[in-house]
Amino acid sequence: MQQSSYHQYRYLLKDSIRKTIDFSKTDQSLRIPPPPIEKPYKSNQDLIPLIPSGGFKGLYKIDLQHAIRNRQSHRDFTAKAISLTDLSFLLWATQGIRDRIDDGHALRIVPSAGARHALETYLAVLNVENLAKGYYRYLPIEHELVLESHDSSADQKITEACFYQNWIANAAVIFIWAAIPYRMEWRYGLAAHKVILIDVGHVCQNLYLACEAIGAGTCAVGAYDQEKMDQVLGLDGNDEFVIYMAPVGKTL
Repeated sequence: MQQSSYHQYRYLLKDSIRKTIDFSKTDQSLRIPPPPIEKPYKSNQDLIPLIPSGGFKGLYKIDLQHAIRNRQSHRDFTAKAISLTDLSFLLWATQGIRDRIDDGHALRIVPSAGARHALETYLAVLNVENLAKGYYRYLPIEHELVLESHDSSADQKITEACFYQNWIANAAVIFIWAAIPYRMEWRYGLAAHKVILIDVGHVCQNLYLACEAIGAGTCAVGAYDQEKMDQVLGLDGNDEFVIYMAPVGKTL
């Protein structure tokens, strides 16, 4: 019985579904406008400018081979805060926009199937210079943060929602990626879901390498209480939901 269940769920790892889809009937083929590349924010929300990519010149001189060779998961973090400059760099390296094509498409620092980029980046800020503790979202078009809510107990709530993996609360900031599946479904229909998972892997690997450049570490987290994590960020759990996480902190 268990082996039968394994076989059933392995289907998502394959691309067999592509042969069953009539791509002439996807929303893209039907000329329905694409969803926006960025989740809208409210006019009364606070925006925090980030350091533009041009401001990183000369700051991070790590050799790429060194970064690749030394990339590893870190669960032990120091109490040192991460600067807003370092955080700006990490956000740019994982979801920054290189070229905006139109309202529904953009080329970013990381690859994405069909340039669809179905992810939103949320941050649980615990120890970042000049940022209050709480939840923020990255706005890649503006290269700014939008404050979602202050929360002095964010570390406790995230730890509880991650099945009490207590090391997470020692991070300076927790990257939380949420998927908005329709951005990818608009183009690929039922073939969208596998490539969303591939895309988030690209993003997290960039975070690992960028952390090496700033003298920080990270460890990807795939084990969490789905409903609790969605609730923490105020996501509906259907049209948008948490898909991956990575706490970041300075290392020894």
